[in-house]
Amino acid sequence: MFKEYSPQELKKHLELAETKPVLLDVREPWEYERCHLPETILVPMRQIPGTLHDFDPDQEIVVICHHGIRSRAVASYLAKNSFTRVINLSTGIDGWARQVDPSMPVY
Repeated sequence: MFKEYSPQELKKHLELAETKPVLLDVREPWEYERCHLPETILVPMRQIPGTLHDFDPDQEIVVICHHGIRSRAVASYLAKNSFTRVINLSTGIDGWARQVDPSMPVY
């Protein structure tokens, strides 16, 4: 099981979190170059199975993609692999740009 946060909910969560979560962007490198949140780790979706050992299953992880579809699939995969604190950004980086940071490029 994992949580779904809207951009506004995630913004508030990031502001209040005592320990910063891992921000895991699962888009392709060209997408990441267009726009991304600061301190985000880029691991394209297809590479996630081979990188599970790089992450702490008990640390909070926020999964981000373009519109929230790929990230939802990755969040589900992480939850099925014993990751206990997973959050999906429901509308992706596009929703973040439109609702939280209008200066961020959209594509």
